Amino acid sequence: MQVQNKQHRFTKVGLVGSGLILGLMLSLTYSAVAEKMVKPQLPLDDLRAFAEVFGKIKSDYVETVEDKKLISEAISGMLTGLDPHSTYMDPDAFKDMQSATQGEFGGLGIEVGMEDGLVKVVSPIEDSPAFEAGLKSGDLIVKLDDTPVKGLSLNDAVKRMRGKPDSKIVLTVVRKNETKPLLFTLTRAIIKNKSVKYKMTEPGYAYVRITQFQERTGEDLAKAIKTLHAENKGAFKGFILDLRNDPGGLLNGAVGVSAAFLPKGELVVYTEGRAPDSKMQLTAVPENYVRGGAANDYIRDLPEDMKTVPMAVLINSGSASASEIVAGALQDHKRAAIVGTQSFGKGSVQTIMPMNNGAAIKLTTARYFTPKGRSIQAKGIVPDYIVEDGTDQSGNIHEADLSRHLANPKDEKSAEPAKAETNAAKEAAKEKLNEKKFAEPPAPIEPASKDDIQFVQAMNLLKGLPVKTDTPAKVAEEKAKTN
Repeated sequence: MQVQNKQHRFTKVGLVGSGLILGLMLSLTYSAVAEKMVKPQLPLDDLRAFAEVFGKIKSDYVETVEDKKLISEAISGMLTGLDPHSTYMDPDAFKDMQSATQGEFGGLGIEVGMEDGLVKVVSPIEDSPAFEAGLKSGDLIVKLDDTPVKGLSLNDAVKRMRGKPDSKIVLTVVRKNETKPLLFTLTRAIIKNKSVKYKMTEPGYAYVRITQFQERTGEDLAKAIKTLHAENKGAFKGFILDLRNDPGGLLNGAVGVSAAFLPKGELVVYTEGRAPDSKMQLTAVPENYVRGGAANDYIRDLPEDMKTVPMAVLINSGSASASEIVAGALQDHKRAAIVGTQSFGKGSVQTIMPMNNGAAIKLTTARYFTPKGRSIQAKGIVPDYIVEDGTDQSGNIHEADLSRHLANPKDEKSAEPAKAETNAAKEAAKEKLNEKKFAEPPAPIEPASKDDIQFVQAMNLLKGLPVKTDTPAKVAEEKAKTN
């Protein structure tokens, strides 16, 4: 999540990120300025040690290294050593992130992070080359063309994935439950991410999918609802909000989407951090989700039945940050039933701080909490109806599986190291690197189709039909069999 200008409440509502979106890969951002007046005492002994190491590298390293590169890498390491979401963005990466927030950027369309020296796919952006090729959440990219990812920084990997539109790149990917690495040949493109998609699945039942929370997502949702209402010629019998594989985005978008279904003034989310301006309570009022407040409130004339229509929200392990805020708010207020699998569990707030050199840092400054005080960090949202998707091969990667993840302040167990299951998966991934044969990647399933198991069960729920669910024990048993 990202915090904005301290002089206006709306501009403090920023970005809820879920990793580093590469747009080719970088996405999720709102520009922010956050200057702290407090100047802590500098650790002089440690700074002397830093200077000593710097000098040794300059004098004794096998090759000459520019000062600029050393300092940039030191800054990057200082931030990435904190948690999986704090990072340094050079000027090019910062510009890409700003462009991505507007919904258009160049590249492959993948949100990624770094894990164990490999590039991990957090989520492919819908309708992007990555999505259409079949990349999935949890995939580990081990090669970019003929270049191994091991040894590259995340920024270096991102730069290699960037390129001119219509140029090609081959990604070698290892995926849990696949015995051989997968080869994906992707054609780079200008990504125009339409964050809101919608349709009437059948008379009386509306379906809206949000792929990412951008600057206009709340407004686009309102337009979609009005269009569907007109097409249906009256009130809906049921409404499905699909947040699966939505990596997050702008916090004001999450508040606006929640406000479309909640009574005015209800608490959507609150944040807690060390700095005074990191403590916020965001309610369903225009000042918290739209510039200009009530005068520009895009949900003021929504159909009245949107506050009461039977509703289901779809989530999975690729649902992160802003997606989890919406699902958590609607669940806490008992406004919607949550269907699917446990969400990613990114409950931290990132502030984008521009630097004087044109670069920026993304720094974790707070944790966010649902209206009932639940911390999503490293826990996620647990659905009311657990429905596994048998076609999902993401490996169910969550925030708690990432090294250096923040602990959940209400659950000490979340601070424990990654689970044995995750370690076993890493070892299996390493073994796969030695494979010389490659498997064909499976085609993605069309959301809201008859093959979409979670969607079908959500429709059954809205219609009052039996819902085929999976108990946590059954899910664990099935995972043990596949492992």
